[in-house]
Amino acid sequence: MRIDRAEMTSTLHIIPAARRKALVIPREHGAWGMLLVPLLSGAAVGFLHGSNGTGLALLLTTSLALFWMRTPAESLLGSGVMRAQSVAERWLAAKYALFLAAISAASLTGLLWGGKNLMLPVIGGAAVVAFGLQWLARSISRKYRMASQMIGAAGLSASAAAAYYVVTGRFDATAGALWLASWIFAGDQIHYVQLTLHHSKVKGAAERFYRGMGFFFGQVVMFAVVFGACSVGVLPKFVLFAFAPVFVRGLIFFFKKPAPLAFVRLGISELMHSVSFGLLLFVSFAWKGWA
Repeated sequence: MRIDRAEMTSTLHIIPAARRKALVIPREHGAWGMLLVPLLSGAAVGFLHGSNGTGLALLLTTSLALFWMRTPAESLLGSGVMRAQSVAERWLAAKYALFLAAISAASLTGLLWGGKNLMLPVIGGAAVVAFGLQWLARSISRKYRMASQMIGAAGLSASAAAAYYVVTGRFDATAGALWLASWIFAGDQIHYVQLTLHHSKVKGAAERFYRGMGFFFGQVVMFAVVFGACSVGVLPKFVLFAFAPVFVRGLIFFFKKPAPLAFVRLGISELMHSVSFGLLLFVSFAWKGWA
């Protein structure tokens, strides 16, 4: 049966505003930071060696459109938390998905026009593989929720390498180092947020250490990996200072007094840590260039 477009548009008003928003707008607020902070950090380091501002604007448009498109696409396909159930909801999700797909296709075409930025599909392909593995882990069991988020963070962190590459025209060791550092930071942040969500009310350092043993050893491994990467020259030595604030933040958790979980405060705190890390990451690579 043919559905009149005007009738469909009017039907959309029946859908509660909160549900319309949930169907088409990404809910993972932290993921915005995991996408944008690496992208801007990679671009800032890139501008130390290149000057392609137009390419960066197109990359930013492509990245935001693709990231946003995932939510209405998942709602339409039924693979996300929210599922489009009625005809009106499916039409709403499809409209947003197609609009964002058109924007990303147009900006990506601009990036690749004339045979430029040919490594971008390779970086994007790696990100797609990461998102595919994330979906697979999430679909197997809820127990793999945190693992799936860390796998997905590898895809989001690819924006650091992509931004550096677009600005400089080079995909070199610096691009890989930016990607690696951003992914390690994102993984630690995900682990800390999950720890806080589940154990903020736990009393006593001993009990907190028992509940957060996995995170504690994760912190140790993180610092060891970063220290090793700095020692062999994969990362600039100053990067250690970029990771220092979150390392200290993780240790402080075990000595905090139990308190009700404050979602807004946690979100703002982690946003500030992300911005701080991005700035210190840039400084570390700039310092390497000056040294």
